[in-house]
Amino acid sequence: MLKNWRIGSINGVVLAAYFIPAWTLIAVNIMVAPVHGLFERPSVAVALFISDQFQISGMNTVRAAWLLALGRLTVVAFFAIFLALLSIPRVRRAGGPDEALGIALFIGSLISFASMVMASKVGEMAALRLHATELLLLLGAAIVLLIERPARRPVEARVLEANVLEKAPLAFEQAELLHNR
Repeated sequence: MLKNWRIGSINGVVLAAYFIPAWTLIAVNIMVAPVHGLFERPSVAVALFISDQFQISGMNTVRAAWLLALGRLTVVAFFAIFLALLSIPRVRRAGGPDEALGIALFIGSLISFASMVMASKVGEMAALRLHATELLLLLGAAIVLLIERPARRPVEARVLEANVLEKAPLAFEQAELLHNR
């Protein structure tokens, strides 16, 4: 069953198994209670940085919290699309799910990197470790995805296809109209 699975696909499934429930829970907590959800452990560095550096009002803090939740849900959505595309064998063999995984890795890396920098600026070491770990997971998966190419078709299938193409008439040699016979 696993003979046509690639390492990047398995790595993406493991990442999706972590990021989908974890980031969905964080985003839902932010959506339900924006300020309280923003000041929980996974997002506390962002909250402290926003309140210290920008000195914005409460409503703008809520908007920033919702923007963070939207970004996290976008990553979750692309991981879900990756898993849905991965369940189709023909698409999986051709490397079709890689685009959705790449987008999820890119957006997730941006969010984790920005959160890590913000945690570093405000001195929140637990949040810094969390975001650095997430960033390393995402960057490692991106490197595997960049290095690994989709599996090529076996040589026999390419030779058989070449033989069929040699025997088939070319499109310009076929009569298209009645008076061209």
